[in-house]
Amino acid sequence: MFEDVTAKAGIKSDKWTVATGWFDYDNEGLLDLFVVNYAKFSLDDDRYCGDPGRHLRAYVHPSYFQGLTNTLYHNRGNGTFEDVTEKSGIGKFVGRGMSVAFADYDNDDLTDIFVTNDTQANLLFHNRGDGTFDEVALPSGVALSNNGAPVSSMGTDFRDYDNDGRPDIVVRDLTHETFILFRNLGNGQFEDASYSSRLSLLSAPFSGWGEGFYDLNNDGWKDLFSANEHVDDDIAMFQATQYKQANTVFANQGDGTFADVTPEAGADFQQPNSHRGVAFADFNQDWKIDAVVSSLSAPADLWENVSPNENHWIVIRPIGTKSNRDGIGTRVRIGNQVNEMASAVGYASSSHFGVHFGLGKRQKIDTIELRWPSGITQMLHDVKMDRYLEVREAPR
Repeated sequence: MFEDVTAKAGIKSDKWTVATGWFDYDNEGLLDLFVVNYAKFSLDDDRYCGDPGRHLRAYVHPSYFQGLTNTLYHNRGNGTFEDVTEKSGIGKFVGRGMSVAFADYDNDDLTDIFVTNDTQANLLFHNRGDGTFDEVALPSGVALSNNGAPVSSMGTDFRDYDNDGRPDIVVRDLTHETFILFRNLGNGQFEDASYSSRLSLLSAPFSGWGEGFYDLNNDGWKDLFSANEHVDDDIAMFQATQYKQANTVFANQGDGTFADVTPEAGADFQQPNSHRGVAFADFNQDWKIDAVVSSLSAPADLWENVSPNENHWIVIRPIGTKSNRDGIGTRVRIGNQVNEMASAVGYASSSHFGVHFGLGKRQKIDTIELRWPSGITQMLHDVKMDRYLEVREAPR
């Protein structure tokens, strides 16, 4: 049985909310809640959008909606939360929020926040470690695409795709806007690697919503899965594109570029639909990451990963303390690969199966490093591969 404790916990539900995410921004071992809000809306608004001459109506463009601030709730540790939106600095910034992802992008052991905004500049909240955040998206290079224009930013993921130890950012958007890849250069700076990675060319025909950086063939490089569909069900009447679209898989080539391997996924996988969110886990315990994709007005699809590759793997399941039993925010390193335990992935979705690593043809794991949100660094040595490993946080 479940009891609705929303109001009792101090959580409000009075805005058009699109996404939420759990993270521990003050490293207290208690999970805090970030809420992504979209825009002000009323059923009394009846703006005509489309082509009146052809009697074609379309969805109202986002520019006609006034954006909102996002909301940050601090976990008090007694089953209640405090709204710290204003005093944290989060409440100073308005946008049409669509998704959120968390990572420590500057390696200061504090979790930062990236928020996508629909046809507005994205937001990157840098954690100052004193309960406040600075918004640094523009000087960091992740507010806008390389041409200086905002796009229809939908889903996002915040993980290291090039194995340099720094989390990068990928953003989904509409057809011909091209999916954006922000490569983390270190020192708080990112570059738009959409073109150099080939994602710009490969993604141009698609409109993406949910996505995730996961190593689908266990070769040691994170690939990109994207759930696709255009936002306008009448888009074919206005543009040379389709509303229902096939999902796509872009394989990481290990040299900073990606290749579209969707045709290799099979005919069934390439069937178009109104896809939206996607979540990832190994559903059938064959140690290949599978995906479940939601669709509008259609059943969800569960896609079994049947890649023939015999590469090695390991899944780390960090077990933290207090309310953060899932170890969310724990950063794990194996060799030159870094991954982080997170729950907010993609668009309107959550995945916290564990921290997965593809290991390729390597024969052993010499060392695994876990950096917990508490600041504790824990080392494991001579670890067996091809296993699901639970690791409890070491005492201080």
